[in-house]
Amino acid sequence: MAHDTDTTVEVRRSRRRKSTVSAYRDGQRTIVAIPARFTRAQEREWVQRMLDRLADKERRRRPSDDELLERATDLATKYLGGRAHPTSVRWAANQDKRWGSCTLIDGSIRISTRVQGMPGWVLDYVLLHELAHLLHAGHGPGFWALLESYPRTERARGFLEGVAYGRDQAGDAPSDTESDDADSDDTDVDDADSDDALSDDALSDDAETALAPAGAVSA
Repeated sequence: MAHDTDTTVEVRRSRRRKSTVSAYRDGQRTIVAIPARFTRAQEREWVQRMLDRLADKERRRRPSDDELLERATDLATKYLGGRAHPTSVRWAANQDKRWGSCTLIDGSIRISTRVQGMPGWVLDYVLLHELAHLLHAGHGPGFWALLESYPRTERARGFLEGVAYGRDQAGDAPSDTESDDADSDDTDVDDADSDDALSDDALSDDAETALAPAGAVSA
């Protein structure tokens, strides 16, 4: 089943799957798993619903540069008392050795495109990390104290370290010391696979959508 020119949709029916539907990306394919008991009409309905939710989730995980700046400003207000004022925040494809960087002299922040597709709470941590560097250049106790109010700091760091470990095993480990820019006052995120499965809750980063026996989405 083709959904668009870039993605092929594969529907998998399972007798063990009684009341859940899930969807995730696998390269250029989108896998939608449904209960074997579904009628063709239910299949069409739920495949489209899951594709729409998956697309919406991916849009939220890949905000534009303007949306990144707005997101960073909101995070600075919520977690840093509004003290960090980035002049620009943008995606950067040349951040292969780090997750993000900032230039203290002009307040600009760059986020590696490798972060695109990661859970939103990981992106928020990377943004907050760079925002904190606008207030504290090093990685001393004062810097980490700035991030204590963000409840997922340790979880996000673990996530990024897991991705870095995977790259290390593949021979492509990120480095904390190598700079991709000419700026001598850049700071970098210390080294965070993306969870691509769709959730029951459209705002969640985990896996499944629950169906009531009648076919309606349950809370």
